[in-house]
Amino acid sequence: MNRLIFISLFAFAFSLAASERLNVLFIMTDDLNCNIGAYGHPLVQTPNIDRLADQGLLFENAHNNYPSCAQSRASFMTGLYPEQSGVTKLHHMFRDYVPDAVTMSQHFMNHGYTAARVGKLYHYANPHSIGTHGHDDKLSWDTRVNPAGIDIEIEDEIHRLSGSRPLGGMISWLAVDSEDEEHTDGIVATESIKLLEKYAGSGKPFFLGVGFYKPHTPFVAPTKYFEMYDPADVEVPRIPDGYFETIPEPAKRSVTVFPEQVAMTEKEKRTAIHAYYATITFMDAQIGRVLDSLEELGLADDTIVLFSSDHGFHMGEHLHFQKKTLFEDSSRVPLILSAPDMSSKGKCTHAIVEMIDFYRTLSELAGLPEPPAYVQGKSMAHLLDSPEAMHRESALIMLNQDYSIRTKRYRYTYWPDAEGLKVELYDHLNDPAEMVNLAGNSNYADVEKELHAMWRQRVTEASTPVEGLELTPPAEDDWGLSIDEMNRRYQAGEM
Repeated sequence: MNRLIFISLFAFAFSLAASERLNVLFIMTDDLNCNIGAYGHPLVQTPNIDRLADQGLLFENAHNNYPSCAQSRASFMTGLYPEQSGVTKLHHMFRDYVPDAVTMSQHFMNHGYTAARVGKLYHYANPHSIGTHGHDDKLSWDTRVNPAGIDIEIEDEIHRLSGSRPLGGMISWLAVDSEDEEHTDGIVATESIKLLEKYAGSGKPFFLGVGFYKPHTPFVAPTKYFEMYDPADVEVPRIPDGYFETIPEPAKRSVTVFPEQVAMTEKEKRTAIHAYYATITFMDAQIGRVLDSLEELGLADDTIVLFSSDHGFHMGEHLHFQKKTLFEDSSRVPLILSAPDMSSKGKCTHAIVEMIDFYRTLSELAGLPEPPAYVQGKSMAHLLDSPEAMHRESALIMLNQDYSIRTKRYRYTYWPDAEGLKVELYDHLNDPAEMVNLAGNSNYADVEKELHAMWRQRVTEASTPVEGLELTPPAEDDWGLSIDEMNRRYQAGEM
């Protein structure tokens, strides 16, 4: 009898502890840069993201660790840098290289949480794999929902630049006479709300990953969001004459890799930017629906909310309309973090943070035991009470086999295999657009020397396999899963 009483008391205590734990609402967007209202953009309307910023802490200097979907997402979900997880190319899946890794949501599941994913958290071939599991990791979730809306059905109507690249890899757009809930991201919001309603009555803590597919190309949204902007108000970025002669050849290639985008007319650029803004505002409305539900269900006071994007996105800066560069527009991401009883609501921090920090941050804020020792990153939790505190000296960003670091004032990029110019150095105090390469300038010789030493140390640490987790390095020519193989695994129930 005493044993039964002990077991009953233990179960009651565990249930009580679980009910008192904080939930996590993890909102991830796709290809969203900082052109939003909360970051001071004069045109883009994002009232719901702005509202979240009023309730949380806005990070001015947050950076991804690889400006490409698969690599970035695998990094922040595993807490490993790309070379440590094996995901250094778009179609790599981390389980093929570190099969025993415990992901962020898996860590929560291991400590009594239910975890669900709606939409895109790991990589998808966007839009062609919408409606499937994409490159999802089935061990990371109890529940997985794969919405698909009318934006998939009307692909033939989408306006696009000439070229043979996949639709998701080129600038393309379409205004659709439709309701929000008919689109994939509208369904992401609807399905997320259903799960929140379920969780509200369960008493069990949850980790809910809400992955929006927008504003990733194609820029498709209901017509009403296009009508909120006048194309004449759109400002098209410029580059100075002779700009490309001032940067290393690999940097130039990264922003001129798509000839059809370099050749865009002024009207096409303005139209594309207009469509990007409209798609952002549409996505913001869906975020608002989820946040409204969180409040209406009485869950807001017990839930940590993290909002971000997998990486930034150029919209004409440096003459580029894509990601995958080592410039600020590609590395910097919007980030807002909200937690109950935080003392910095409505404030911002200029501390340098990386997306790899998400794992340890959410674990600490939720009061979970320490993640596995091999998990990289640093908890940002202290910034919620002390936004002015120091966090990192630099953020590290990888692209292919090259790296850049970003400190509070400078960006330093070194291209060891480049011929001729190898270094980029930008002073963000005087040149936030990164247009004046100061490498070789005698006035910055000491700065360049110091940053190169920092760069070398950071690269060495991030490219060293972690202790306690066996890594099977990908072959040099290993592109990873093809879309056909990915979909085959999905149909076979292997993903």
